[in-house]
Amino acid sequence: MDSVNVSLVTEFILVGLTHQPDLQIPLFLLFLAMYLVTALGNLGLMILVLLNSHLHTPMYFFLFNLSFIDFCYSSVFTPKMLMNFILRRNVISYMQCMTQLYFFCFFVVSECYMLTSMAYDRYVAICNPLLYNVLMSPQMCLNLMIGSYLTAFSDAVAHTVCMLRLSFCDANINHYFCDILPLLQLSCTSTYVNKLVAYVIVVINIIIPTPTIFISYGFILSSIFRISSSKGRSKAFSTCSSHIIAVSLFFGSGALVYFKPSSAGPMDGVKISSVFYTNVVPMMNPLIYSLKNKDVKIALRKTLTKWKV
Repeated sequence: MDSVNVSLVTEFILVGLTHQPDLQIPLFLLFLAMYLVTALGNLGLMILVLLNSHLHTPMYFFLFNLSFIDFCYSSVFTPKMLMNFILRRNVISYMQCMTQLYFFCFFVVSECYMLTSMAYDRYVAICNPLLYNVLMSPQMCLNLMIGSYLTAFSDAVAHTVCMLRLSFCDANINHYFCDILPLLQLSCTSTYVNKLVAYVIVVINIIIPTPTIFISYGFILSSIFRISSSKGRSKAFSTCSSHIIAVSLFFGSGALVYFKPSSAGPMDGVKISSVFYTNVVPMMNPLIYSLKNKDVKIALRKTLTKWKV
């Protein structure tokens, strides 16, 4: 009878971010505002890139894709997260949970490799400016984009297929979305294969992006320090400072969650840490890339002028 009960888990209950009643409405309003800023910021940046021909360059091609990923990424779990604050029992079906897990994995890995492609683009722009148009040709940019999405697709499929083979003996997910670690805690069957696959995927996703980003910015900083004029150094650094901030926020917040020992603290701490890479990073990226970017400001003024006319 127990084995039958295990196989009959057809829906999960998302516990949410907090159980404190007094915080539900304030948190709902906070995360709703954050989601609106995320959606408007990323969609606005995408529209600016599409409408302004002077932004049709490799740098903004990758930025367009990053904004697309961030918008979709935050939309995967934020609506359910908002429901957690206003519903006493936030239910998600088994297949909806697996679908959410798949798209979460897909977009988070896509962002990882898109940021890596952007680091390579900045390396070529600063360290090899004369060869920039050759090395960052439209075909090369397309290949990097397709490679990012294909890698994300294969990783997401691997995680989801491994999760589908498990049986669950508890329906209460101690999180605000269907993440890998909280789901594995509910399994009644062996999670050895899941953990092995997750380990291999994490190692691959560290071996490729991390050295690429560190080596790229090592060469970039070396080239910047060799520039004689302070104005030239400032201009060169401003072209990549936004990307350094975005990379630090994304990889730093992710490391707090997935490289933290299971005995280091309760699940509530993990949930709070995960808010940074699931909600804060997608909201901050369009702000980081637009507030200090002259090209984006010029494009915004031109677009607003056209609409007024």
